[in-house]
Amino acid sequence: MNLNILIGGKAGQGINKISEIVSSILVSQGYFTFNYRDYQSLIRGGHNFNVLCVSDKRIGSIKSKLDIIVALDDKTISLHKNSLKKEGFIINFKGFESLGKNLNIALAGALIRYLGINKKILVDNVQKQFDNKESDAAAEKGYNSQDSKFNLKKLNNKISIMTGNRGISQGAINSKIDLYLAYPMTPATGVIHELASNQIKNNLMVFQPENEIAVVNQALGASFAGARVMIGTSGGGYDLMTEGLSLQGQSEIPLVVYLCSRPGPGTGVPTYTSQADLDIALRGGHGEFPRVVIAPGDPIECIEKTNEAFYFSEKFKVLSIILSDKHLAESKFSFDGKPNKTISVKINRKIPGKEVVKASSYECDKFGNTTESMKITEENVNKRVEKYNLIKKESKKFEMIKIYGKKDSKNLIIGWGSTKTAILDAIEGEDFKFLQVLYMKPLSNQIRKEIKKAKKVILVEQNVTGQLGRLIREKTGIRIKDRILKYGGRPFTCDELKKELKKIK
Repeated sequence: MNLNILIGGKAGQGINKISEIVSSILVSQGYFTFNYRDYQSLIRGGHNFNVLCVSDKRIGSIKSKLDIIVALDDKTISLHKNSLKKEGFIINFKGFESLGKNLNIALAGALIRYLGINKKILVDNVQKQFDNKESDAAAEKGYNSQDSKFNLKKLNNKISIMTGNRGISQGAINSKIDLYLAYPMTPATGVIHELASNQIKNNLMVFQPENEIAVVNQALGASFAGARVMIGTSGGGYDLMTEGLSLQGQSEIPLVVYLCSRPGPGTGVPTYTSQADLDIALRGGHGEFPRVVIAPGDPIECIEKTNEAFYFSEKFKVLSIILSDKHLAESKFSFDGKPNKTISVKINRKIPGKEVVKASSYECDKFGNTTESMKITEENVNKRVEKYNLIKKESKKFEMIKIYGKKDSKNLIIGWGSTKTAILDAIEGEDFKFLQVLYMKPLSNQIRKEIKKAKKVILVEQNVTGQLGRLIREKTGIRIKDRILKYGGRPFTCDELKKELKKIK
């Protein structure tokens, strides 16, 4: 069973609340859900929509055709009716206009009835969230307005819902983060909200400086003083931080950066998704210094890989970058698994106040005094290169890549980040093997071996130049000719991706 439900209307009408109510009820009944958010850079008006996918099996993407449209306005119907299947159904806002702010509650109730779920489950959910008679009445009115088309029986699955941003936050908490600094920038902003909402409970501090330059420099100061620190931003903010990131490379003050991509250059389309910032994650900053770049593909990996980023940052006193995008950060994924055991992040370095500690943006001698000596400069550069070699060796302890699909298939798909779950949905039951790259720097030597075993290799990315493909070519000498690239700001749907894969195969 697989249903694609679009919920659309104007910004400010409570579209997300419908998805939240319905998905929480479905998950409580043992169904997997995936919720994609498509919204304009507007506070009110315009046209926003969510696509809520429901399945009795794991799901992590949307399809191009719709089973149900829930319309909070006429524009939703006119824009999306051509995507509705022949047997599809529209739940219309008309008849509920008098409910005002509770219109969305009524439509949630109508959808729950259409799916054939018991009214008491709906009422209990609404009462728990709102605890007022108007919302209860709206839910009942919506529920009573429909007949049941489906009969979704309760399944014996224990499922959780999480966004990528929440996964990043939990990974930071598991790593015992002391301070999170960020200037708000979609789509990384969700981590500020997540961490700030329980900062006292989790014994950490969240602070918003005046801009991204202040963010990175304050972070380095706090880390120098002994704090476990993470900062977060998107492309334009990351650009402003790069001088500070180079300061990290010279001073060797541990720092974790959450880079959550959106389309650029410039402001681009700020509320949509892209994987075009891999290059700047790998190379942003002047000079040559070691760093780790890790790209999780789902919320559980966000928890695990954030923890690993903290581990590398402290152990090797390097820059650790967690690379994500809007689609992974803000979509709501459901899962029935658990993350790996948390790695202890120990601070084994000199801390000011206990002894004299020096850090500088200049090359320094062994006493921490600045120098322009050619000999010492070369020695320091060699030490930084050797540190990267140690990181490459240490990274082999972790999952740098993952293999999915038909293990003996000669058709190899290579992808990373948020494309993971769409690829998994697209290849189900098909003759494909999927290699997910998790560590971008260092890059796993296993990638070359897997490519050599394949007859057909297909690169899947959400950028126009195939940045992972270019990285693989740089490190292995292998050029991946067959590429499926999407760069209009919207994520892959699993059915369109399957179609493209079969064309190449």
